[in-house]
Amino acid sequence: RPVFEELPIDRRLRLGLTELDLVEPTPVQAAVVPAVLAGQDLQVRAETGSGKTLSYLLPAAQSILARSPSRGDGTLALILVPTRELARQVVKNGRALLAKSGIDIQGITGGADFKYQRAILRRNPEILVATPGRLLEHCEASNTEFTGLRLLVLDEADRMLELGFRDDVLAINRYLGDDKQVILLSATLKHKRMEDLAATLLKSPRILSLSNAREAHSNIRHQRILVDGQAHRDQVLIALLGGDDFRRALVFANKRREADRLTRLLADQGVRCAALHGELRTGERKQVVSRLAEGKLQVVCASDLAARGLDISSIDLVINYDLPHSGDDYLHRTGRTGRAGASGTAVSLVGAAEWNLMISIQRYLDLALEARSLDGLKARFRGPKRLKNSGKRATSGKRPKRSTAGTAANRRGSANGRSPKPANRPAQTPENDGMQPLKKKPGRPRD
Repeated sequence: RPVFEELPIDRRLRLGLTELDLVEPTPVQAAVVPAVLAGQDLQVRAETGSGKTLSYLLPAAQSILARSPSRGDGTLALILVPTRELARQVVKNGRALLAKSGIDIQGITGGADFKYQRAILRRNPEILVATPGRLLEHCEASNTEFTGLRLLVLDEADRMLELGFRDDVLAINRYLGDDKQVILLSATLKHKRMEDLAATLLKSPRILSLSNAREAHSNIRHQRILVDGQAHRDQVLIALLGGDDFRRALVFANKRREADRLTRLLADQGVRCAALHGELRTGERKQVVSRLAEGKLQVVCASDLAARGLDISSIDLVINYDLPHSGDDYLHRTGRTGRAGASGTAVSLVGAAEWNLMISIQRYLDLALEARSLDGLKARFRGPKRLKNSGKRATSGKRPKRSTAGTAANRRGSANGRSPKPANRPAQTPENDGMQPLKKKPGRPRD
């Protein structure tokens, strides 16, 4: 694939790429950058950590520099993202790329001061990164200027739909002109809601499938450790994080209060850690991410909030303390490691109740989690004794359905203090007294 030097990019952007030490584009960047520069509407399927953020920031900035716009033109490129963390990450990457260009990139998300954001919008930044809910509030308050908008990007559109932002996105679109290019990026494109959204916003789009939506990263080692219960699970977690074979780690729990509990547990063991979830204020969440990136924290215990938008290259270990609910969630969690060509390890702790869920995730992703155990901490649970062909736990057999006949009579009998008598029981005779076989009734003659 070509190096960045071979792409039609302004010298000021090349200086930014040099500062970022980027010479050769990733496959996603090599495919998407020329297509965006050609002015096509795009639907892009790409895995997390593939460099997709730069794939739309670079051509967006190039188009702006080629036009030499004035501040009165308003915002020229709008990037909608599902979470505050991803918005901050995009702004950070954008400022590093645009440092020599003079292009202003700003972020607007929930949880920040509304009046301060209104002042930012009045400066008409050329590139605006925003979460849908907060941006719609500013649109309704007439704080935005999109008359000159030329590019709309929906990053992680699948996540926006999951979080219920579809109506907000469509409402924002009504404040934008029709003369714009639209880029939609997602982990999956074959979804009814995604197809409906694309049909509404895009015009004759080109579809680029640059990764298998169900394909786990090849440079991540996927492992599983069997555990017996919470106490044993805690011991395994402490042992995994007690070594020095990782620099930074993410521990995922399914509930916010569990992430808080694990943070306290690890802090008691001398681990430099913090929690990251939706109940924290924006400033607190930002501080946790910054401290992890700077190496002031070793571990962050997070809910799925951190599974998207957290781009820290030195995370080399991801632990699923709780197994995620789906294969897609597994991909996004484990995609926090092994980024930009680096290697990483993902370890899932699996109890007896989670065995079938693990098998479902493996089948969905066509992935086999490597069995691993820790010396002195092997689980009593070694897997189900009986398995189906699928690998899931085999049950001992279906229980016969219980008849409900006579239920009302039974209740009446109990209320009267008498032993309930099953309804419709035939009168006892020598033939059915339990000692002699029942006589067959004569059958109807066949025609």
